[in-house]
Amino acid sequence: MATISWSRSEVPVEPDARSGTLVVRIAAITRETDEILKFVLVDPEGGALPGFAAGAHVDVHVAPGLTRQYSLLNPPGENRQYVIAVKREPQSRGGSAAMHGRMALGDLVRIGSPRNNFGLAPGAAHHLLIAGGIGITPLLGMAAQLAATSRAYTLACFVRAPDLAGFAEELAPIARAGRLQLHAGLNAEATVAAVAGLLARQPEGTHVYACGPRPLMDAVGELARGRGLPVHREDFSALPLTAGPDLAAFEVQLAQSGEILPVPPERTIADVLIEHGVPLDTSCEQGVCGTCLTRVLGGVPEHRDTFLSEEERAADDHILPCVSRARTPLLILDL
Repeated sequence: MATISWSRSEVPVEPDARSGTLVVRIAAITRETDEILKFVLVDPEGGALPGFAAGAHVDVHVAPGLTRQYSLLNPPGENRQYVIAVKREPQSRGGSAAMHGRMALGDLVRIGSPRNNFGLAPGAAHHLLIAGGIGITPLLGMAAQLAATSRAYTLACFVRAPDLAGFAEELAPIARAGRLQLHAGLNAEATVAAVAGLLARQPEGTHVYACGPRPLMDAVGELARGRGLPVHREDFSALPLTAGPDLAAFEVQLAQSGEILPVPPERTIADVLIEHGVPLDTSCEQGVCGTCLTRVLGGVPEHRDTFLSEEERAADDHILPCVSRARTPLLILDL
């Protein structure tokens, strides 16, 4: 691993006292692989940061109007720093490209306080952590917490090649404890077979945690549920085609004014609402953070987010307008 010392970038952080955010300084940047950079974030004055539990993430305000979510990979007991990792995505929508190309040692960055939708189940007899690629980040913090509290776990990592795993420092104690399984270079069929084998060997009372590419998590979910194992997953990407020419047009009605707005195939609900001056807070614009969660008073949503649980989706009384659409010609929103 190499620590990178870049010159300070010209990306000023505007003074802003918005509730729920804080300013941190980039204290270190480490290259884990050719694609992944690790960032250490600290309080500029050397103070303690808000506490967090394993599985938590922070919203990083990468640039004006651009916010991305990154998991905290360091142990929860470390309250003097937050550690995140960012993979450079070839099809970046701006987040990873900015983190890799513009963020530099010493920069001040605005972030949100830690949030957790992916916590450890307190009563589980065993924890099976399944990571795909960069999805390992929240699971590293989980493994550290489980080891510190002497709870049983296994961490299984699926990567394209052994040298793409990264995080040697964090993985070393897990490997020494005999709790690390590395699966490298498997095709889709072999990956599913390996996951099935893992699940078949789990003791009663196991909870399964998955983070990584959607095909891997879908396979884990289906196989685990088939064995009656509870599944927890973290996903920072929404379903594809949130808008596009092949999707149906529909209308949304604003309950407070009665105004009806058309949503064409190539636009999202959020785009239309904001264009017409409707107050709507957005953050990730990928259906994963829940910032734009809106109550539905009529019609049936087509859920394309990864924020709502299966039970919440079935209720059809809330929607993430940044990505989700409608199954009915009209949606009535509590706006």
